[in-house]
Amino acid sequence: MTDTDDENRPHIPAPPDPGQRREPLPEGQPKTFEEDPAAPARVQALLHAPSYRRADKDVEFLERDEAHGLRLHLDYLKPELLLKEQGIRHTVVVFGSTRIAEPVTARHRVAQLELQLQARPHDRDLQRKLNIARRILENSRYYNDAQTLGRLVAESGEGSLDNRLVVMTGGGPGIMEAANRGAYNAGAMTIGLNIDIPLEQYPNPYISPELCFRFRYFALRKMHFLQRARALVAFPGGFGTMDELFETLTLIQTRTIKPVPIILIGRQYWERAVNFEFLLDEGVIDSEDRDIFWFAETAEEAWQGILDWYQQCGEPLIPDGVAEEDTA
Repeated sequence: MTDTDDENRPHIPAPPDPGQRREPLPEGQPKTFEEDPAAPARVQALLHAPSYRRADKDVEFLERDEAHGLRLHLDYLKPELLLKEQGIRHTVVVFGSTRIAEPVTARHRVAQLELQLQARPHDRDLQRKLNIARRILENSRYYNDAQTLGRLVAESGEGSLDNRLVVMTGGGPGIMEAANRGAYNAGAMTIGLNIDIPLEQYPNPYISPELCFRFRYFALRKMHFLQRARALVAFPGGFGTMDELFETLTLIQTRTIKPVPIILIGRQYWERAVNFEFLLDEGVIDSEDRDIFWFAETAEEAWQGILDWYQQCGEPLIPDGVAEEDTA
């Protein structure tokens, strides 16, 4: 290459700095006091005006009725992305009463009420509370069973570090706490789907921080309960447990979702709480609907039933590949 060639080559400027300019743009400089004494105050007022907030940073805007669809989408999207980031493919969903405490707590409550009743032996309301506390103490065995089930799920697959199958609960106390706790103690990740309600609530302390979610809408929470579910285990519970159980039964009954094993822990409780045979005899359900679920008495029995169910299906409990996008 000759000197003439060098002289004829076009000048190529240095690439611009990706973040800074040598000379500021006019819009980067607010109007000064010298130009208009009132201008700086007006600019500050504009910067703090609600209309100037960027839409995705404007909480008041997102709370408007017209943004309902956006909120629904966000309620679904955030957990979905974070579950995928943690490699969560499948879940065993555990429901049950928030009021069934661990045995040591239940015994303490009974002892407290017994002392109070000694001072007020004719207090009928106190006697009823004591009777209920004794029932909760008797049912506290289910706390231990839920904890065992959480451990069994955590130890499935390739062990506690295998995130393909994890425990998912509603994130609250009682049975949900126990299931999360069993998985937590086994060193596995575990999911809690908490929900906003008018009364303050707290997530139980055994949920993995990366997988502790808070929903605004029950409907989106229900969707996430079932989207990755490989089994649903329902311990004795009240309205919330019944709600989730019967919605899942209905979705399977109508084949809106692919059937999964549903196990009710504690035959005596469930047969008193819901007379399934009466529904069958009255013709409001069919015998095949009654066969959607079965009873078990222990965590080990429930877990073995889940394994046997999938063996009958001819497929593994933890399939390879990505999670199925089969939602309600």
